[in-house]
Amino acid sequence: MNIAVAVAVGLSLAIAVATGGQAGTGTLADAHRLFYNARFEESAGLALSLRAPESHDIANDELRTTALLFQMRRLLDLPDNRDGDQSAAWKACTKCPALLASFTADIQHGQVAARAILKTNPRDENALFYLGKLDLNYVWLQLGLLGRRTGWDEYREARQSIDAVLKANPKHVRASVANAWMDYIVATRTPWGTRWMFGGGNRKKALATLRQAAAADTDWVSHAEAEFALWDMLQREKNTAEAMKVAQRIAKSFPENSDVAAWVAGRRAK
Repeated sequence: MNIAVAVAVGLSLAIAVATGGQAGTGTLADAHRLFYNARFEESAGLALSLRAPESHDIANDELRTTALLFQMRRLLDLPDNRDGDQSAAWKACTKCPALLASFTADIQHGQVAARAILKTNPRDENALFYLGKLDLNYVWLQLGLLGRRTGWDEYREARQSIDAVLKANPKHVRASVANAWMDYIVATRTPWGTRWMFGGGNRKKALATLRQAAAADTDWVSHAEAEFALWDMLQREKNTAEAMKVAQRIAKSFPENSDVAAWVAGRRAK
């Protein structure tokens, strides 16, 4: 078996596991399943393979950049070191420069594409949402992985975009999740006296929003994003008891997610 065939077979098997055995040509939904089963590299690879030559849409850009972001986070081994100096970790990560280049190219492509749509239709809900999500992925790269306090122009654009989505559609779960993260970013990453410049920030409000989003009757992708976001934020808030309950729910939905299983097992062992 040559290398190309081996890679294709391996990806098909990965999709089969993540989708309950229903492997095929693959869809963006399959790439989402791979992502939520913590198969970030395979998720990014499938998203890339789904693109037509010289063309990709903003939903694809958003998912692939998210998967690339989590790939880099895993390689840097940063789950418990979100605020320190990351320079040494970056220097030691041989795969990160290529991942960062792909991430940057997709972020820029998605931003340009979304802004072009909004020039024609400023109220386009999808373009507003995905522009906000792409901007936030850039902010998370800067704050979370690079340890840089920059990206505030992208943050402001994200705030405007997500606010516009929620004004038109208050039940947009993924926009609510993004809004919660923005509240949390401002509350935990900016000085108290300057938070008004970024629309305010409130940790309790952010958690309440995520709890509501996780309980909403919605599609499976939106529900998964809300559950994982709530689990992450509860860990940051050191609310282990509630985080465990959320993790156990996630484990039932995504039993192949080794990261969740390891976290649950580690807490039970203590």
